[in-house]
Amino acid sequence: MQQVTIKNNFISLSVLDYGAIVQKIMFKGKNGKKLNLVVGFENPEDYIQDQIALGACVGRFAGRISNGGFSINDTTYKLYSEHGVHLHGGKQGFNKKYWTLDKVVQDEQPLVTLSYKSPHMEEGYPGNLNASVTYKLIDNALHIIHEAVTDMSTVVNLTNHSYFCLDNTNSIDHYELQLECPQIVETRTNLLPTGNLVSVSDTDYDFLNRKKIAKKRLDTPYVVSQGAKKVAELYSPVSGIQMKVESNQPAVVVYTPLEFGAICFETQNYPDAPNIQTFPLALLHPGETYNNRAVFTFDLVT
Repeated sequence: MQQVTIKNNFISLSVLDYGAIVQKIMFKGKNGKKLNLVVGFENPEDYIQDQIALGACVGRFAGRISNGGFSINDTTYKLYSEHGVHLHGGKQGFNKKYWTLDKVVQDEQPLVTLSYKSPHMEEGYPGNLNASVTYKLIDNALHIIHEAVTDMSTVVNLTNHSYFCLDNTNSIDHYELQLECPQIVETRTNLLPTGNLVSVSDTDYDFLNRKKIAKKRLDTPYVVSQGAKKVAELYSPVSGIQMKVESNQPAVVVYTPLEFGAICFETQNYPDAPNIQTFPLALLHPGETYNNRAVFTFDLVT
């Protein structure tokens, strides 16, 4: 297992070739001490046993797909499901694959590029898919660029699955959160979408104005306000660290695990988009390039 660390004057980033995992994001808090802003293992080998995609690139389709698969041009493709739900690309999604370390640049804007070639019908998905992810540091921001091309029409939805923790308290109750998201994708108890979009107004899902997370826990697909560049903002008064999330994707799944204090911002397409015609298309055709760009900007607010 290979580990690469890149850094500039603001951020130090450690990445693994296994799962294209973000292992560490080191940034100084208000006491001048560096903090790792993502949950992870110190020993890279421990990620092999991980079942919650810590810091990984998730695919070929991040999130949930219903009906045991999907159809393209009247051809049905069957996917592995548990209790009627296909999750994060199947039994052995991209987060469980060894990626190729293609490029490392150590300069004022350092970067790491990794790639993975997913063969036709891997986990049931059609087409040979060439996927790549680039992690780039520009000043106090981490840019994550997912790209993919295919030789056959297929569905693609990639995202990074980092669990952010902005201080050492192991709690998110005191974090202040703002989401540029006026609606959520309505889901059933198994978290599959109903197909409806629901306003957050007058609900405890409303984070349009910044407020403490408190006891609210989420595993929720939020619809990003149309035309909005900023998706989310998160702040810890303990460390003084604030994180801004930007994306070119129509949704962000906000996930707060019950087991520990952290929060994910999975910038991506709507869940189950291959099966719900009113959702944004998840199809990628030969000659096209899938492009998912996210920016995580870190500031010290004192």
